[in-house]
Amino acid sequence: MTETTRPTAVRSRMPAVVDEIRIRLAGNLGSIPVVVGLAIIWGVFQLLNPSFLSADNLVNLTLQCAAGGTIAIGVVLTLLLGQIDLSVGSVSGLAAAILGVGLTQLGWPLPVAIGLALLAGAAVGLLYGVLYTRFGVPSFIITLAGLLGVLGLQLKVLDPNGSINIPYDSPIVLFAQSWFLPPYVAYALAALWAGGMFTSAVLRQRRRERAGLPTTSLGWQAAKVGALLALCVAGVAYLATDRGVGVMFVFFIVLVIIVDVVLTRTRWGREVYAVGGSVEAARRAGIRVNRVYISVFVLCSSFAVVGGLLAAGRLASVTLSSGGGDTNLNAIAAAVIGGTSLFGGRGSAWSALLGIAVIQSISNGLTLLNLDSSIRYMITGAVLLLAVIIDSLARKSRAAHGQA
Repeated sequence: MTETTRPTAVRSRMPAVVDEIRIRLAGNLGSIPVVVGLAIIWGVFQLLNPSFLSADNLVNLTLQCAAGGTIAIGVVLTLLLGQIDLSVGSVSGLAAAILGVGLTQLGWPLPVAIGLALLAGAAVGLLYGVLYTRFGVPSFIITLAGLLGVLGLQLKVLDPNGSINIPYDSPIVLFAQSWFLPPYVAYALAALWAGGMFTSAVLRQRRRERAGLPTTSLGWQAAKVGALLALCVAGVAYLATDRGVGVMFVFFIVLVIIVDVVLTRTRWGREVYAVGGSVEAARRAGIRVNRVYISVFVLCSSFAVVGGLLAAGRLASVTLSSGGGDTNLNAIAAAVIGGTSLFGGRGSAWSALLGIAVIQSISNGLTLLNLDSSIRYMITGAVLLLAVIIDSLARKSRAAHGQA
């Protein structure tokens, strides 16, 4: 078949592939640098300590990622708007305090304690949103004040106890520490996820074909999905040689998938990207910008609450330092390292997963090497700076490419 007789649908796929390569070369590298960096980190730590990639350590690593990664999902949402929330650590600590006091001293059922913690987090986010949209106070200042105020509430809730141990037979502790999926369930979930990805790709291609837009080959989509499925199956099989895949980690992955679908497949998600790209253009397009801001601040605080509850279950305790230390900085760093732009309008929910995997891998590896935590802070800071530099260079490259 000659070029002149080749079907239009086939010809249209080639420009799409070429355009994708040009986009990557133009600076939109997506998650490629993060994945490469994570592979390098794992390789280095494995050379320094052969137990790093053991099944037992990787199971621990997945569980360590869940709480901080959940908080990072909310940070991703605020960064997509070009905003910031500096109080996510304090909000997660307040949620843990409400849970601990409610369960052990007030005798609340677990659903009531979780519900009230979520309500408190949503109220904090709503306050941030109202202050930002009504008075124009920068989110940096609002959430910095919130960090101090919410931390005071946490101390008030815990006072005079200071430290509360959550019973080990509590469902939230079992959920965070002891519940693991049977291998066949994990395989089924991986297959379901891969099937959903391929179905979504098929439907998206059909929409583009009806609109007369270039498309890529379904074979290429199938190859990508197949590679991801094979990777998931191999990971599940390897983790199953120890305890398996933790339910808490699966819960975190499900949250990432849900937020990703909402951001990429719903009107609200498109509005978030539009507002982050250009507030004035979004307003002229009829988007209710203030509602988008308020909803994102509420969701960010709510995800901080969920992360705080998971952390409390993981530790089976609540203290005055819950949500403190590097919780806040790790959540923000994870979102940025994972590929979410500080300038707004670019990123995805998967940034939370990739970023927290990098941070926890560094922390886990240095712990195995018995190195001081000061080294972890310095390495994490260097990785964060590198991520911001890559983001800035990519942004300049896209601007230059667009001008050309």
